[in-house]
Formats: sequence, C-alpha cells, structure tokens
Amino acid sequence: METLQDFMLLFRFEPSTEMPTTEQLQEMEKQWGQFIGNIAMQGKLVNTYQLGFEGKKIAANQYTEEGFYVAENLMLSGTMVLKANSIEAATELAKNCPILFMGGTVEVRSIIPMN
Repeated sequence: METLQDFMLLFRFEPSTEMPTTEQLQEMEKQWGQFIGNIAMQGKLVNTYQLGFEGKKIAANQYTEEGFYVAENLMLSGTMVLKANSIEAATELAKNCPILFMGGTVEVRSIIPMN
C-alpha cells in the first residue's frame, strides 16, 4: 500500500479590473468543478478554499491596512490540500488546474504538520 502525504496547492493570478461575463464565469465554475471533482473521486482531496476579496494586512509593528498582498503582480486566490505519494505526483495533478489556462500559476508545497 502506498503512503500518501499531504501537499498544498497555492493558486495565484494577476488581478484585473475587467469582470468576466456570465458565460465565462459559468465555464470557469465548470472547469473548477471538474478539476476538484476528479481529485475527490480519486480519494485524494483533503480540502479546498477560494479566498474572498476582503482582507487586512498586519505588519510586524502592528500597523494594519485594508487589502491583501500582491507579489510579482500576482495575488493568492485559493488553496487546496490533496494527498499524493510524492511532490512529483502532486505536481502532475496540479498541471490540470484551470487557473493555468487563465494565465495563473500553481505552487505545490509539502506540508509540515504542527504538533
């Protein structure tokens, strides 16, 4: 029996002021449903979250401001934790992520449990 580990996928995309059309939103929802559903049907989905557009940033000096962090013109839009037997296997699953077809990126990271 193979030993599965948890890996986190971090989804990033370039912010835009253009709103997608209703048809584009429906197509994106369909693609995400298929991507997540495929991983779930394999018994490898742990959880997934889409991040909202409201947020606050807190600096080390406790200064707080509205918004969220954008690095290299990309913002974090969501996460997924899945099970795979290696980071290479997790990466192969991530290659089907719809955000890649929208110009975004996926970062695959190992997870260190906090005890």
